[in-house]
Amino acid sequence: MYDQPTEAQIESAFDIARERYDAFGVDVDVAMATLRSVPISLHCWQGDDVAGFEDPDRGLSGGIMATGNYPGKARTPQQLRADLDLAYDLIPGDHRLNLHASYLESDKLIARNEIQPDHFHSWADWAKDNNRGIDFNPTLFSHPLADDGFTLAHLDEGIRSFWIEHCIAAREIGAYFGRELGTPCVTNVWIPDGYKDFPADRLAPRARLKDALDKVFEKRLDPAHNLDAVECKLFGLGSESYVVGSHEFYLAYALANDKVLCLDAGHFHPTETIADKLSAVLLFLPEILLHVSRGVRWDSDHVVALNDDLLAIMQEIVRADSLSRVHIGLDFFDASINRVAAWVIGTRNALRALLMALLEPRHLLRQYEDSGDFTGRLALLEELKGLPFGAVWDYYCLSQDVPVGMTFMDEIRSYEREILSKRA
Repeated sequence: MYDQPTEAQIESAFDIARERYDAFGVDVDVAMATLRSVPISLHCWQGDDVAGFEDPDRGLSGGIMATGNYPGKARTPQQLRADLDLAYDLIPGDHRLNLHASYLESDKLIARNEIQPDHFHSWADWAKDNNRGIDFNPTLFSHPLADDGFTLAHLDEGIRSFWIEHCIAAREIGAYFGRELGTPCVTNVWIPDGYKDFPADRLAPRARLKDALDKVFEKRLDPAHNLDAVECKLFGLGSESYVVGSHEFYLAYALANDKVLCLDAGHFHPTETIADKLSAVLLFLPEILLHVSRGVRWDSDHVVALNDDLLAIMQEIVRADSLSRVHIGLDFFDASINRVAAWVIGTRNALRALLMALLEPRHLLRQYEDSGDFTGRLALLEELKGLPFGAVWDYYCLSQDVPVGMTFMDEIRSYEREILSKRA
């Protein structure tokens, strides 16, 4: 059991913190109100190790891997939604769901190029009942027609057409979610296409991918219902030497075709951070999508930790005044720990980093920078690290009626004993 501070203790610490931040010209109440308005899109695949419900007995493929065998993973849509409900209850704010096409519901196997909105009506009903938006993804992996590592860039025209039809169907489902829920669905296309070893021809697969994407996006959908995104990658399992949909390819495609560019924190070189890319891209694209993850040595999709990389991402969004132009989603899948706890820990960390960014005295930092006082800028950035941010976060959680501190683990442990441990 974890002891939560009393309400009086939380409020007392918050009052002191408010005074400390006020001395730097930071309005803590405005920061919390802004944080309250930002939705994070939780990814469904953390709850069941990316298996989905189309054919859950089929193994993963296409650069996808979930490791660990922690007991209690969701095996039905109802179990997954119940797990998500608990996670949302432990996270302050109102947040979205990021859903893959392989999480459809049907009493028979549906070909991926034949999926329809009706296969997802239960997800829409659940989201509507809970006032949650849904984002969507075609599933171009873990399928017999993707086992050789190519989909939209496949040399075989028949296979390529199959995946084009799947992506077209996914866009229609995204628009369905947008209409039903009254908030645009970001439908994101990621493909595993690439070669394990050095290719002889880098151009032809990219030409095929461009042509395929043009066909996928040929029909214009109302942006009030659906926003199209394309996701780049540096390398993946089975595509270590060459990825067709590289950062340069999708950046150019998004610019040329007015698409949302998806930047995944794990899809670049280990020494790169997507934080530096945000302001550059936002000068030319109206919106971007983030998949916030944590790579350990490679694109390993660990649970998001409150580290320098995460803080840099959130700082850049806030400093660029771009919260309304950036769709923030999470993307990790760790089967070695309690899956509900992974959602809660990762999302709370993303929100904590965002709150820390919102509590910066940006006006002072810019004054120092614009006047050439880089010494003062560094001194202030270091001083901010010692301010009582934790007291503001605790008060924010209290105000949103979610557990403060480690006490959220009490509810997760109880759920594990009463629900998860009884699953086959």
